[in-house]
Amino acid sequence: MGFVAVGAIFGFLSVALGAFATHVLQGHLPAGMLDVFHTGAEYQMYHALALLAVGILAHLDIGGRLVRAAGWLFAIGIVLFSGSLYVLATSGVTVLGAVTPFGGVCLLLGWVFLIVAAVQPARR
Repeated sequence: MGFVAVGAIFGFLSVALGAFATHVLQGHLPAGMLDVFHTGAEYQMYHALALLAVGILAHLDIGGRLVRAAGWLFAIGIVLFSGSLYVLATSGVTVLGAVTPFGGVCLLLGWVFLIVAAVQPARR
């Protein structure tokens, strides 16, 4: 499965989870936890769109390994960052908050790899 498909799946899930939180979880979560859940959905959507861009760049053979590494980092970052926020918000298991920064670092590194791929000279 390519990065475009993965990005599309994550984008779909972001909308579905955001709607679920708004229409089902609202009023059932402790104070502030709905915002935590929505932060997960928001960052998931941003990085789903980034994965679509990565998939297009990879398909056009632009950026090589750096672009593919960025895609993997975005996908792992979504799972760790957004996933830990979803679980934290719905379960109250605060120990999972320790996972969130690792996901954030993956997302940041994905952007760094994408920047480096964009500024390096094209190799043919």
